[in-house]
Amino acid sequence: MATTADLKNGMCIDYNGDLYSVVQFQHVKPGKGPAFVRTKLKNIKTGRVIENTFSSGVKINPVRVERRPYQFLYKDELGYNFMHTETFEQITVEEAIIDNPALLKEGQIVEVNYHTETETPLTVDLPPFVVLEITYAEPGEKGNTASSTALKAATVETGATVMVPLFVNQGELIKVDTRDNSYSERVKK
Repeated sequence: MATTADLKNGMCIDYNGDLYSVVQFQHVKPGKGPAFVRTKLKNIKTGRVIENTFSSGVKINPVRVERRPYQFLYKDELGYNFMHTETFEQITVEEAIIDNPALLKEGQIVEVNYHTETETPLTVDLPPFVVLEITYAEPGEKGNTASSTALKAATVETGATVMVPLFVNQGELIKVDTRDNSYSERVKK
């Protein structure tokens, strides 16, 4: 058991029967009354962020979470299939625990967070940026807009739709931010 003095950003704890990651914490010692710890906790399964205040010195239950490298193989009716890059062990996970599954392409390396006590996968994290080829995009014509930040919809090789600038065309490679599904830059082949 640990106490609130041991809290760190990124630490996983068992709180009210669910697993939470500490997003932010702040020790507060008011001029009057006892000290307390104000936190923002992110539910690992749902992604929902809650705010909670712990009294100073309260016992918390830290949970050991391990990040393991996996390669995405394919998707079938059972879910998404991944292979551990070192042991070649294969696992199948459901879509709900994958961050932005629309940007996942075959052969891509991801990190799977495991609850070490129960050996169950908690989340699948894509890298911050992925490089994808545009399979379909309407041609953009200069002069059709009133502002310089005009965007058009483009379909990438995974089937996801990404908003891109007018100068990006079909067949080009682009870098996409997996956190918000946004265009970052063009990539040379």
